[in-house]
Amino acid sequence: MIPIETIVALASPSGAGAIAVIRLSGKNALMIASTVFQSVSNKDLAAQKTHTIHLGFIKDGPKVIDQVLVSLFKNPHSYTGEDVIEISCHGSTFIQQQIIQLLLRNGAKMAQPGEFTLRAFLNGKLDLSQAEAVADLIASDNEASHQIAMQQMRGGFSNEISKLREELLNFASLIELELDFAEEDVEFADRTQFANLLNRIEFVLKRLIDSFAVGNVIKNGIPIVIVGEPNVGKSTLLNALLNEERAIVSEIAGTTRDTIEDELVIGGIGFRFIDTAGIRETKDVVESIGIKKTFEKIEQAQVVLYLVESQKSKVESMKSVLIEIEKIKNKFPLKPLVVIINKVDLLTADDVTSLRQQLETLNVKLETISAKNKTGIDELKSTLLSFVNTGALRNNETIVTNSRHYDSLLKALEEIAKVRYGLEQSISSDLMAIDIREALCYFGEITGEVTNDELLGNIFANFCIGK
Repeated sequence: MIPIETIVALASPSGAGAIAVIRLSGKNALMIASTVFQSVSNKDLAAQKTHTIHLGFIKDGPKVIDQVLVSLFKNPHSYTGEDVIEISCHGSTFIQQQIIQLLLRNGAKMAQPGEFTLRAFLNGKLDLSQAEAVADLIASDNEASHQIAMQQMRGGFSNEISKLREELLNFASLIELELDFAEEDVEFADRTQFANLLNRIEFVLKRLIDSFAVGNVIKNGIPIVIVGEPNVGKSTLLNALLNEERAIVSEIAGTTRDTIEDELVIGGIGFRFIDTAGIRETKDVVESIGIKKTFEKIEQAQVVLYLVESQKSKVESMKSVLIEIEKIKNKFPLKPLVVIINKVDLLTADDVTSLRQQLETLNVKLETISAKNKTGIDELKSTLLSFVNTGALRNNETIVTNSRHYDSLLKALEEIAKVRYGLEQSISSDLMAIDIREALCYFGEITGEVTNDELLGNIFANFCIGK
């Protein structure tokens, strides 16, 4: 059901600023705005053309609240598909609240989170995956996540799914038609063409499903865990990477007793660095808890950085470090692991060569740095960037970042596999039609052609108010 109330909300961030934008949308948006707005040239706001801006005053009776600019977007040529008014006022929180309360008294109601975008979806201005991309675009904090959100908001993902759904729907119609002529035993759907279509659908679905592994980490930031024995410079490395004093640095072993996290953008990709407690045998209860958390973070991370102090690498105890590294590699064989030798200025070239030879058998990469002097930090960043598969991103391919879409794609692929099996086994058209309908349903869930109120409520509840 299309909403009929006129909604209002602050569309710019809350708090004081140079300006603020208050948005109205709905059947009576123009009438409500006209009631409280007085143009400096006495224009009738309702008589003005769409996509125009007007200078004037917001007035509560004779009282002037602020001088503003009013932007006018008449339906259907607006974000929501309804009449939309945007009031640009001065950024005082007092002025913002005075104007919003005035609009509420004149018939508007406060918008719920995501209600403007929900109306855009209900009015056919966006499909559901494009609407979800709006939230991702607002939340994007690096070039890669921004690029993915823009591609999806422009309909790249939707178009790919809609095209597959349309082709499958055409064959479904022919299959259903066969059911009407069951007694004549005729086939309207060419089985060879149908098999080719299923091949193509499976190929696209698998590619989209595989892209989620890249898309999810790009969207949420790639977790990088920094581990090693106590007092080897893990916190100093974190500070060097972030170029700020984020973690406490001390000569006392065991200073870091909990994980410290911060984010950094490298080459347009977001990385989430996690500084952990040093790994060692200890009777300290608090430090033991920190070490336990370290191993939990290793499991959650995409890449492990194992830091070793240079003097440690020259003595017999390096064997214990190699044992720990081997344990991590055995437990997580597919997880990239980089061994970093800190305080490289204290090593000779022969020392580094010897270390590389020792690590070759473990199939781990070696980097040498001086965290204190920030030597080798740029090379380390380049190494981290090399672990991210940005090929699809560079080629502007569709990348799935939404777990709801991922789940629907998996279910659609499962139903397509059932259809393929039915085709190969020459099962009856009525049974095959059931599986086709299920696949179509999962395709429709992605774009919003199949929805329910609970689904929409869950999606748009995560939006910010005013969008």
